[in-house]
Amino acid sequence: MGKAIRRLIEFGWTQALCCLFPVAIFAAMAATKAVSIPFVPRYDLILLICIAVQAGMILFKLETADELKVITLFHVIGLGLELFKVHAGSWSYPEEAWTKVGGVPLYSGFMYASVASYICQAWRRFDLRFERWPNPYATTGIAVVIYANFFTHHYIPDLRWPIMAALLVVFLKSWVAFRVGGRVYRMPLLVSFVLIGFFIWVAENISTYLGAWQYPNQEVRWNLVHWGKISSWFLLVIISIIIVVQLKDLKYRLLPRAWARRGAAGGETAKRSDTVPE
Repeated sequence: MGKAIRRLIEFGWTQALCCLFPVAIFAAMAATKAVSIPFVPRYDLILLICIAVQAGMILFKLETADELKVITLFHVIGLGLELFKVHAGSWSYPEEAWTKVGGVPLYSGFMYASVASYICQAWRRFDLRFERWPNPYATTGIAVVIYANFFTHHYIPDLRWPIMAALLVVFLKSWVAFRVGGRVYRMPLLVSFVLIGFFIWVAENISTYLGAWQYPNQEVRWNLVHWGKISSWFLLVIISIIIVVQLKDLKYRLLPRAWARRGAAGGETAKRSDTVPE
């Protein structure tokens, strides 16, 4: 029992370390809601804090250069989605800011980047391995369809439920393995997607309560974000994981010597057809 409690504590502490970037963003939202700086709009101040946190994580080697590239990619993807969704009226950013483009403050991209930061941190700190990862053409195709559906469902019927049915088929046999306290644990990959999506939904409720943005039903007073948004975050998490996996796989196919060195250092041989190593 004592060993199990120690592992649970270690798991919680490692998760906290993985969430450094998201926690910093929440702290910035809370602090700027309570304290203001003259002539600096709140959204601009949050952006400055996010940039400072990102620079600090690189400076103190909490993130690698490769992880920064992935995070930057998610920042761009997130801004693209935000520009469209705000224009479509899905949500809004009611406060004024110098760094607003098309009604979207630039700090919003960091919220998507924080999801990528968590994934990269968890990958490294938990030594993640994916077992029976699906065919890359299937995963890339379904990621493109998911991202497109975020845009097209405003004009044609929402395809998220058929997409989820396809995901069940594609990822049904996939598992994720993670290491805590020297011991390896496993869970179905789809379960991990749902869990991450749920906790992002919880974070979204905190963010909207702090005024980071608001949905149409929150304009008069704050209300709980609809449960249906969990499915949106579930799909976004899948896109995020697929992008990170494909980028890491591409890296090691382009750098086979680095791949070999990692395998030798770990004392084990990994097959890309079964697992996707760090």
